[in-house]
Order: sequence, then C-alpha cells, then structure tokens
Amino acid sequence: MKNSKYIVVVGCGRLGSLLANRLSRDGNSVVVIDRVETSLDDLSPDFSGFRINGDATHMAVLKAAKLKNADVLIATTPEDNVNLMVAQVAQKVFRVPHVLARVFDPSREEIYAQLGIDTICPTSLAAGIFLEAVANGGTRQNGELP
Repeated sequence: MKNSKYIVVVGCGRLGSLLANRLSRDGNSVVVIDRVETSLDDLSPDFSGFRINGDATHMAVLKAAKLKNADVLIATTPEDNVNLMVAQVAQKVFRVPHVLARVFDPSREEIYAQLGIDTICPTSLAAGIFLEAVANGGTRQNGELP
C-alpha cells in the first residue's frame, strides 16, 4: 500500500485497540504497547501488527517497538503524564515525525501544544458538543448535531 505508515500505539484500552485495529485494517504496520498483558486481548483476530507487553516509559520497550522507524506515535493511555512523557521521548529522542497524545485535562492541552505535540482532549471535545447542543436546543439530525 503506497500510503502505508509505521505506527506505534501506546495503550491498548478501548481507544488504543480501536485505533490499532482500524489502522492495521487500513494496511498500516502497527505496533501496540501496553503494560497490562490482557489489554492486548482487545485487539481483533485480524489485527496483523505486533503486540508488546511492556511499559512504554522504559527506553528498552520503545527500542523493541522500533520507534526510531515510526512515522507516527499515538499515546492513548489513561494517564496524561505517561502520554506526555512518551510523546516527548518519541519526538525528541526517536525523532518520530508525527506525535499525537490523548490528554484528559484541558488545562494541559496548551502545554502539549507548546511542546509541539498534537493532542486530542475528549473532555474538550465532549464539552464542545454539549455546548453546541444547548445552543441549538438539543436538536439532532440523523444522530448528528446540526
């Protein structure tokens, strides 16, 4: 596949496993890292990537994932500090071109941005959708906000 990327996903919970499964299905080379071995069971049977049971805050684990070859790193653990630390290491040490991190605390979004890390903040996204629903009287069309 011409647009295939080498992607490392840190965290294999609901979000990480969903992303890894879809990215793998789309033909990307995907490595998933999670420190809880049973979390890796959330990957679908057709997941064609690699699974690493380990702590992504350890350099040896990131080296085992061949992070230096990655086009993208996505940090999806439930811990903002872990996501920031892994994202910074990926960016500064391994020179990963595109680093993304989930951040729950909206006040940390600005810090990540100052460090050049793209973020997705479920808290901010949900707040925006709720505020838009309130402004529009809560009306939805086809399950989507107008």
